[in-house]
Amino acid sequence: MAENEFPGWHGTTIIGVKKGGEVVIAGDGQVSLGNTVIKGTARKVRRLSPGGYDIVAGFAGSTADAFALLERLEAKLEATPGQLQRAAVELAKDWRTDKYLQKLEAMLIVSDGAELYVITGAGDVLEPEHDVTAIGSGGNYALAAGRALMETDLSAEEVARKSMAIASDICVFTNGNLTVETIRK
Repeated sequence: MAENEFPGWHGTTIIGVKKGGEVVIAGDGQVSLGNTVIKGTARKVRRLSPGGYDIVAGFAGSTADAFALLERLEAKLEATPGQLQRAAVELAKDWRTDKYLQKLEAMLIVSDGAELYVITGAGDVLEPEHDVTAIGSGGNYALAAGRALMETDLSAEEVARKSMAIASDICVFTNGNLTVETIRK
């Protein structure tokens, strides 16, 4: 890597699990700069309450970019109370077409307890087929573990926690310091 080339922020695994009438979104706490852990206790899963509706969101990618997206999502939710899918689609459209938003490097997992979506800067609003989804550097590991664990009697939270533990054992950009939020509909 050239001296003047910024290595970029890496790390984060976020998983969303929908099972047994609840949705759990869990995220690790590691933030890395290149190969150095900068912080191990970051909180990348948050509750939003626009217009009195309870929403849980987890983000992977640049923290500042994710906060900008969360603010936009809250505004969309306030404009369309109780309509998470519509707000998510509106955010994805803006993200894809707005010159400022196009530069943002993050992904979101959001839920209102009934629906679970991944929102990307490519204009995607994705609903997982198997009621589990994951993003970030350890996302593929957490997703594989989560899909396998969905076949068990474990609760949504237990699936999320075990999947994150597996991802943190494999991905060097993921740690076991979790933030876990549960939402029921």
